[in-house]
Amino acid sequence: MNTASAFILANIPSPDRGVYHLGPIPLRMYALCIIVGIIVAIWWGDRRWVQRGGSKGTIVDIAVFAVPFGLVGGRLYHVITDNQLYFGEGKDPIRALYIWDGGLGIWGAIALGGVGAWIACRRRGIPLPAVADAIAPGIVVAQAIGRLGNYFNQELYGGPTDLPWGLEIYRRVDPDNPLVDDPLNGVAISDVPVEVVHPTFLYELLWNLGVALLIVWADRRFRLGHGRVFALYVAGYTAGRFWIELMRTDQANEILGLRVNVWTSMILFVGAVAYFLYARKLGSREDPETLNTDEPDDDTGAAAEPPSDQDAPDGKDGDEKNADSAAEESPAGDERKVEPGQ
Repeated sequence: MNTASAFILANIPSPDRGVYHLGPIPLRMYALCIIVGIIVAIWWGDRRWVQRGGSKGTIVDIAVFAVPFGLVGGRLYHVITDNQLYFGEGKDPIRALYIWDGGLGIWGAIALGGVGAWIACRRRGIPLPAVADAIAPGIVVAQAIGRLGNYFNQELYGGPTDLPWGLEIYRRVDPDNPLVDDPLNGVAISDVPVEVVHPTFLYELLWNLGVALLIVWADRRFRLGHGRVFALYVAGYTAGRFWIELMRTDQANEILGLRVNVWTSMILFVGAVAYFLYARKLGSREDPETLNTDEPDDDTGAAAEPPSDQDAPDGKDGDEKNADSAAEESPAGDERKVEPGQ
């Protein structure tokens, strides 16, 4: 086998499509990856919450508020920062609602999702920073899973490369009209790539998994609490997003020559580090009693029901029986007066 052939085989091929069909039902891999990521984040977050002393099922209840808020926030951030894709001459504004075509800004998802989580925490009487610490590893793993959706959509990649792990990009067309390009919903009809690029989706996926390992280790080693796990996640993620964003070649708005997401990464990194240092004075983890919202039952120290009149022997009511028992158990010479029902 010659060197050129070996090089081609070493590249990462893109999927030939991002949408599969189960009969008439379209299965969009981007949306499926988002859903799987959300499920993983909730499942892992609930396990961590219980391990920290919280009530089982609390994270699921909070997700009922946080997930819809987060999806709306993620889409809003994307539409605002890339408004030229949906508004202006020749654009179709209604496509701003097509979340299945890709385009969720993690910054908006976390921000508005946090608002939803705050509302849920207020309703349950539990601290939001403790919830954020519990779900932080699950969130960053969910982001890693979501990057697989970008892989299926053939989007958010870097510039050309001759590295052996370069990503092959294919021309996708409308299956019903091969003359019309359709990068998101189309199908590749040739296995010859139009270019080989940096797989920035893969770089971020691996970075996110590394951040998850880091914050889990730090949490166990230093017993972090009061939002410090979440702050470490934000700092770790934005540090990677900074250099990965600089490699991307997709169209994006810029401020002073830098992509908007580069500026956002820098600002959030500084804010996360500042909070992480500030929160040290708050001590270690929260008291588990402040996290558990379960009502106690009879087996966990709940007050027992007083005996009914029917349960008292010899025709005495419960108060008389308690008084007699207390008097019998008092030592001789004890002049303490025993009141019924004391």
